[in-house]
Amino acid sequence: MTREELFYRQKNVYETAGEETAAEIFAFAEGYKSYMDASKTERLAVREAVRLAEEKGFRPYAFGSKPKAGDRVYLVNRGKALILAVIGGEPLGSGANIAAAHVDAPRLDLKQVPLYEDGELAFFKTHYYGGIKKYQWLALPLALYGTVIKKDGEAVDIAVGDRPGEPQFVITDLLPHLDGDQMKKKASEFVPGESLNILAGSRPDREEGEGRVKLTVMKLLNEKYGLTEEDFLSAELSAVPALGARDLGFDRSLIGAYGHDDRVCVYAELMAVLNVEKPKRTAVCLLVDKEEIGSEGVTGMLSTSFDRFLDDLCRAQGVSLYECLANSFCLSADVCNAFDPNFPEVSEKRNNARLNYGVAIMKYTGSRGKSGSNDASAEVMGRVRRLFSAKGVVWQTGELGKVDQGGGGTVAKYAARRGIDTVDAGVPVLSMHSPFEVIAKADLYMAYKGALALYEE
Repeated sequence: MTREELFYRQKNVYETAGEETAAEIFAFAEGYKSYMDASKTERLAVREAVRLAEEKGFRPYAFGSKPKAGDRVYLVNRGKALILAVIGGEPLGSGANIAAAHVDAPRLDLKQVPLYEDGELAFFKTHYYGGIKKYQWLALPLALYGTVIKKDGEAVDIAVGDRPGEPQFVITDLLPHLDGDQMKKKASEFVPGESLNILAGSRPDREEGEGRVKLTVMKLLNEKYGLTEEDFLSAELSAVPALGARDLGFDRSLIGAYGHDDRVCVYAELMAVLNVEKPKRTAVCLLVDKEEIGSEGVTGMLSTSFDRFLDDLCRAQGVSLYECLANSFCLSADVCNAFDPNFPEVSEKRNNARLNYGVAIMKYTGSRGKSGSNDASAEVMGRVRRLFSAKGVVWQTGELGKVDQGGGGTVAKYAARRGIDTVDAGVPVLSMHSPFEVIAKADLYMAYKGALALYEE
């Protein structure tokens, strides 16, 4: 055998992609950017996914129904998680092909009693959600999104800061002329979590008394939304970067946006399940919440909502849920770090994913001694390898940095806990968990092709 046959060499997508494939890559990215701009929170990501699904013939699932092969159904879990399925020709006893991703992203949540005044300025108190570098959120334009349940039960949606002409918000930073003490601190100590206070107003109301700036803000919120301060107690309000998805670089091969982790994988598997026609095995797209804080809660991967949905499908066919799970296969679609030449010391080049080298398959994640990892078997890796190669999916292997550097987890282990063969497959990201992450259009497209290959298997 020749050197080329014996040695393994990863290939850049554009080495093998012709002009037609390159055009497909760039066209697919346009739809993704639109999805990202409409999906700044998990609720909005689910709503936009449902809108796109209904355009492709998906209909709400009714428990106790008996869907037939080819039926396209979806189930929304409390507005923040979503399951879509295309019923396959084979019985569920032979298993389902599942792709799972998470719709939540790091952000700043408003506290339950958030509004206060200090120094004749109004602020919102926040509690950060997920792993962030707190200093990255200073002096950054922010938008406010969320849902408020008023005392009478009425739900009010709030979205301020992204559309032209709307006001934006910010967390102030210390000027360099006075930051001598601050710059002596570690980066993790630059700004305490309790100091991530969002500037919300400065104009005092004409009414005499304390808290006149706070009163101005509350009067405006009451006029527009009918809110009183007590309504914050039953609200989910979040501050996110007021930044749209944009092409990066002169060649426009990259996309910068807030929330690539993990909405880039959400979009890839969503488009795959929308475009699969008549799969042999039931194709399931699982979009869950709470991954950034451990997959807990009724909308997270640890919830039994997915089990209930799949069990109902199995009952309709007279099949055991556990038989279905044991024969199913899952791609845990989550991002990994891309090799960054500016910070080479944290990665091991031979095994780290790179931009433009396709969807990244991670046999294991976890930290240091693979703690908290699914650690897929050789058989599972072999199955993905054969499948992607047969379908022309450009792929690479990846990991989360050097062995002793750190690490992280995905929803893979929670799928595996259900007895499902599972492996991580996602898009490499630069500046992960920052307010403006970076991905390559080619990797996004190959993640889509990989999910579609699974559904069509």
